[in-house]
Amino acid sequence: MAFWIAKTEPDVYSIDDLARDRRTVWDGVRNYQARNYLRQMRPGDFVFVYHSNAEPPGLAGLAEVVTAEVPDPTQFDPASRYYDPKSRPEAPRWWTVEVVFRERWPLVPLTELRALLPPDHPLVRRGNRLSVMPLDEASATRLLGRARRGA
Repeated sequence: MAFWIAKTEPDVYSIDDLARDRRTVWDGVRNYQARNYLRQMRPGDFVFVYHSNAEPPGLAGLAEVVTAEVPDPTQFDPASRYYDPKSRPEAPRWWTVEVVFRERWPLVPLTELRALLPPDHPLVRRGNRLSVMPLDEASATRLLGRARRGA
C-alpha cells in the first residue's frame, strides 16, 4: 500500500462531489511527472484529496484507488479541455486511476500541513504546481491523525 496526495479545485470537483458520486476516474492530469505518479498507483493505495485554489487550501478527505492504469478518457474527447489530438485509443499518452470515496473531514489547512509534512515535501515547497505526489507512510499517519481529530 502506498499513499498519495492529489490536488483538485473544489469548484471543478470536490470531496463533496466524490462523496456524492462514490466513485470516479481522476481525469484531466496533464503533467508528465504527475501522470507517472498516477501510473505507479495500485488498488488499495490511499489518496489524500487536497483542495487547491480554495480559501484556504487544504486536505478535505480520503479516497482509495480501486482501478489502476486507466487511459484518461478526456484525452480522446474533442469537446474536453483536456483533449490531446496526439493521443490515440491504441496508444494513449495520459493515464489515470479510478478511486472511491472513503472519508471527508473538516478542512486541514495548508498552514497546518506545513508543520505536519517534511519541509522539502512538494506540497509545502514554494512554487510546486504538481497535482499528484507521493506521501511517505509516517507523514500519511500524521495527516490522517490530524484530520480525524478535526472531524
